[in-house]
Amino acid sequence: MAEFKRPTTQEEFDKNFKLKKPLMNDTEAFYESSRCLFCYDAPCVQACPTSIDIPLFIKQISTKNVEGAAKTIYDANWLGNACGTVCPTDVLCVGSCVYNHQDVKPLQIGRLQNYATKNVINSGKQLYKPGKDNGKKVAIIGSGPAGIACASELRLLGFEVTIYEAKEKPSGLTVYGIAPYKITNEDVLDEVEYLQKQLGFTIKYNSPISNKAQLELLERTHDAIFLGLGIGATAGLNMEGENLENVIGAVEFVEDLRMQHHLIEVPKKVIVLGGGNTAMDAASETARLGAEKVYLAYRRAKEDMGAYSFEYDLAVSAGVEGLFNCSPIEIVGNGTKVTGVKFIRTSTEHGILRPLNNTEFVLECDMVIKATGQAKQKKFTDLISDLELDRKSRIVVDEKNNQTTNPKYFAGGDVINGGAEVVNAVYDGKLAAKGIHQWLTK
Repeated sequence: MAEFKRPTTQEEFDKNFKLKKPLMNDTEAFYESSRCLFCYDAPCVQACPTSIDIPLFIKQISTKNVEGAAKTIYDANWLGNACGTVCPTDVLCVGSCVYNHQDVKPLQIGRLQNYATKNVINSGKQLYKPGKDNGKKVAIIGSGPAGIACASELRLLGFEVTIYEAKEKPSGLTVYGIAPYKITNEDVLDEVEYLQKQLGFTIKYNSPISNKAQLELLERTHDAIFLGLGIGATAGLNMEGENLENVIGAVEFVEDLRMQHHLIEVPKKVIVLGGGNTAMDAASETARLGAEKVYLAYRRAKEDMGAYSFEYDLAVSAGVEGLFNCSPIEIVGNGTKVTGVKFIRTSTEHGILRPLNNTEFVLECDMVIKATGQAKQKKFTDLISDLELDRKSRIVVDEKNNQTTNPKYFAGGDVINGGAEVVNAVYDGKLAAKGIHQWLTK
């Protein structure tokens, strides 16, 4: 297991958080692309939510047509560079590579995708231009992956597009919520700038849409509105001690880390509560920030975790210790600051989680990170008339075009799926753009 010293400089931070998938050089990309079998009816394409023509772009790389490869990628996926880096390729395209059945290392598809797109971003090569102005205006709320994809596709179709972003930077969780060892802030922002320069959509930063009057103004001044606002802050546990000092939500912790890097300090002992991918990131990050002991506590068995197994393995390799079948029942403190978590051991019988009598114990810590899900944006969605939500407060949409039950509104990303991958949000945004175009030109 790795042991990380607390980073006190940007250089030390970069060393602790070095990229899992570094950019390939020309030789590596040429060699790797030459390994592709260019399968007919390729399973890697079927595994990609945006259906990138993977054999084609790899063939283009192998014939040194890197710009053509990037165009093939962006034609299908407007955040091709970010997705090449942050996608869980091991369970999507790479996981579907036929080499997996031949005891041969599968093709590094994500890194090849990253190689092609990063080349054109760095060169500034113009691949697209806006479509002929059709006189229609669309407002997009949220500049996350769904919003950026929707804006890019709409500009190709000739719409005037304005994105309203509550924060000071674009790309939502891609820049605020993904671990730094998966992608850098610079890579995320460079891609958005690249698309914005070519396609000309407007982003208004520090411009939250938070009341009925603002929505009604957008409705009057725009022909359609796309909701790409993601999901909210870390959900509360409704547990005693939750408001003690040094008890923080995982979403908020990761955002602070992405913005402040080595300026973030963590104490010696940290407990992360949760079993999803966000919990794995938070645990791995605290270890890389120099915490001496990091516990990842999950109320069910290890095999029941929602996280990908490779994400858990990455956390363990950073020095994280897993605690399973332990359910938190109280966060313990000294009056103001957290000093530990009280757990009870559990078992699962016929799928039902049951606490085991007389098995309570307290695990000492200096910090608790809650990675137990995120609150939905119901306070916002309640402002929109005739907008149907499902029982989990997700926006209900028509699967053919992502139109909501209020026809002027379309939606995509976490607000409709409850929290999935960046690539799913990109797909949703593009589908909604085509739906808006069809609806306004029918």
